[in-house]
Amino acid sequence: MCPERKLSKQAGAGLPIALFLITVLALLVVGMAQLQESSGRSISLQIQSQRAFFAAESGGQVGVSRVLADPDSLQCFANDTINFSSPGLGGCSAVLRCSDTGGSGLFEVTSEGRCGSGQERASRTVEVRLR
Repeated sequence: MCPERKLSKQAGAGLPIALFLITVLALLVVGMAQLQESSGRSISLQIQSQRAFFAAESGGQVGVSRVLADPDSLQCFANDTINFSSPGLGGCSAVLRCSDTGGSGLFEVTSEGRCGSGQERASRTVEVRLR
């Protein structure tokens, strides 16, 4: 009553197409995961860099206030390192240097802000000239 089917003449493409789609989707997922990881690492470095800049800027302001502490006798201060403990700059430091350029009353304060360690270390420098 039922006609016999010949299975040998059927050619199905479902399995190869399914395997191809699974492979393509797996590659897309791996690529997106790597992109997300590198993006997160980049944002972390950007935050460390910004914190280092703020540490350098704060150190520069401290250096200027030290030079201008006694307006009657402007002079450079000894090189110094400031370790910050405030919540925003915790773990950061600023290395301060002062130089008198030629005795003309022109001072150069250099502050190098450093944050982080290892691969996530950031360093920024701020120079301030004052008379």
